[in-house]
Amino acid sequence: MRTALSIAGSDPTGGAGLQLDLQVFRALGVHGAGVVTALTVQDTARVHRVLPAFPNVVLEQLRTLLRDLRPDAVKLGMLATDDVARSVELGLAELFAPPPDDARPAPPLVVDPVLAASDGTPLLERRARGTLVRILAHATLVTPNLPEAAALTELDVSSEAGAAAAGRRLVEETGVAAALVKGGHREGPPHDLFVTRDGVGLHVERLEGERIGGGRVHGTGCALASAIAAGLAQGRSLRDAVLAARAFLREAIRRAEAPGRGARLLVFP
Repeated sequence: MRTALSIAGSDPTGGAGLQLDLQVFRALGVHGAGVVTALTVQDTARVHRVLPAFPNVVLEQLRTLLRDLRPDAVKLGMLATDDVARSVELGLAELFAPPPDDARPAPPLVVDPVLAASDGTPLLERRARGTLVRILAHATLVTPNLPEAAALTELDVSSEAGAAAAGRRLVEETGVAAALVKGGHREGPPHDLFVTRDGVGLHVERLEGERIGGGRVHGTGCALASAIAAGLAQGRSLRDAVLAARAFLREAIRRAEAPGRGARLLVFP
């Protein structure tokens, strides 16, 4: 049984966060484990309140789980505060720096750098960004949208060239193995930019996207990152996991429905 661990905030609608990650893992045939970093009060229209979990409880969740269960991949989402982020960093340290007698490689880590909700509600303290960057040094992939890429690199990402520069900076300066800069916030076709190391330098690949009509959809960033993590847990290469996750997400967006009065929620095949 392949297992993926989501470390993320709770979304009562089930349309994003930890609840959505577990749905994605299940849909893709991977067992989902979860550590809660924050509770939210929200509906399909907006986030009303964010209540971070006690940092020591987050750390205890992680340490207790990882002493018993070793995931095949880890997906990191909302961290809320610097104290929570530091607890996650401590909890993951034992996974990425195992004892000398443990020859198993560390599992792949996919980081969705959640800075704010789609309605603009902050979901990560500004002072926590340094901790997030330190965590990226252990990551296989980071998946920022354009506003997140701009905030983390302080670059203008309004053009495709600017977004590519942001992806390169993330890989060069944080130590993350690869970056997927998502283009959904740009006018026109939502092409993604996949930045990887190729042995000589950095390679930027444009992954063609299409705009799917029907109105706002909740949780697309969470679903993409968790689908990539599921693919990595099953042993796919990073590029194959990214391509498969993008196709999976496109179909879920086409099927999306609006059970409430706000955004549509993804429906998985």
